[in-house]
Amino acid sequence: MSELEAQGIPSVYVASTEFVEAGEAQARALGLRPAAVFVPHPIQDRTDEEMRALAEGAVEEIVARLVGQPPVPGSGWGSTSRPAAGGQRGSRRPARS
Repeated sequence: MSELEAQGIPSVYVASTEFVEAGEAQARALGLRPAAVFVPHPIQDRTDEEMRALAEGAVEEIVARLVGQPPVPGSGWGSTSRPAAGGQRGSRRPARS
């Protein structure tokens, strides 16, 4: 991600909510503040249909992060480690059940 960002190519990572703290710790260790979107955990036992629903539910948030907008109001998905508008860090929102 850092190589893409250095070239001016925006990036965002998507992970399940189980990895919020791990993702933030890894970013701190690397000195990065990547955009991130978190989807409900677990992932591995989901059907293709359930995975499509997760993707459809997260796509608006992913696009918003790619273009540098603050988290999508009312999306109920994800969070961001990149500063939101006004220099404030994005807020973590609860995942949908």
